[in-house]
Amino acid sequence: MIITITLNPSVDMNYQLKALKINEVNRSGNPILTAGGKGLNVTRVIHQNREPVIATGFLGGLTGTFIRQQLDQQGVKHRFVPIRQSTRHCLALMHEGNQTEVLENGPEISPDEKSAFFQNYEKLLELGDVVTASGSIPRGLGTEFYRQLIELANKCGKKFILDSSGEALKTGIKAKPFLIKPNQYEIEALIGRTIDSEKELVEAIKELTAEGPENIVVSLGSKGALAFLNKTFYRVHAAKIEAVSAVGSGDSMIAGLALGTARGYSAEKTLALGSTFGTLNALESATGVINTERIDAFLKKVSVSRLEEKDYQVNR
Repeated sequence: MIITITLNPSVDMNYQLKALKINEVNRSGNPILTAGGKGLNVTRVIHQNREPVIATGFLGGLTGTFIRQQLDQQGVKHRFVPIRQSTRHCLALMHEGNQTEVLENGPEISPDEKSAFFQNYEKLLELGDVVTASGSIPRGLGTEFYRQLIELANKCGKKFILDSSGEALKTGIKAKPFLIKPNQYEIEALIGRTIDSEKELVEAIKELTAEGPENIVVSLGSKGALAFLNKTFYRVHAAKIEAVSAVGSGDSMIAGLALGTARGYSAEKTLALGSTFGTLNALESATGVINTERIDAFLKKVSVSRLEEKDYQVNR
């Protein structure tokens, strides 16, 4: 079973507007309401592929109730920790080919709620072999929270996949997670310098794996990914498509990587699955959704190749 962690979920409200008029009344039809948050996107895609998965995190208020109800309707197992404050809303205004977002900070987690989460998490670790954690850390937990979760997972022999950014990522990798999936900008923030070539990106990955995560998949958007899995570098070339919406594609890639890891697939097949899931999500208007009937066809369009040392040797 895969355990997915969404510490700061949301009810995502999507409004379709012909045009966004500043300082005027904007009218729209009924919004699309979704149980949101990066980790819940991961959860849905894993669930669509009939892999056992259970979602956890914090939920409170009427928004938290809405998320529980939607997950129940979708048949997704979950074990969230109840909190006193309300789960946040996130507003997306779709207009003139643009997307304008208003994101609430979310609730502040109390010490008692934090303690309850650890108790819940330790029980869940008995059920699953792979853990994914995605997104931001809510107030009250501190930037060390992911590090603590990774240390507990490592102690239990579980594989932890972390998808975050900023201080949460910087402190999290110190606990040596099984895998992280940053983009190039997040890699640059971690090493403190810009990256101008593939060789420099390879060198940065070497630096990070020397003291931190075992495996790194650097997502490069439509260009695919550069990955270091099982002590080997790989180039991943994604299938060429006309994207409908790229929102949630990174989360869908995490779902594919987690699925491949849980099923014991080879590095090549795991990377191809992650790339395929990300691509299929980009073909949908909904977030964290893929057409599973198209997986086999798109897997054939993904190219995963090993890099020889001469391809990435950095001259100093």
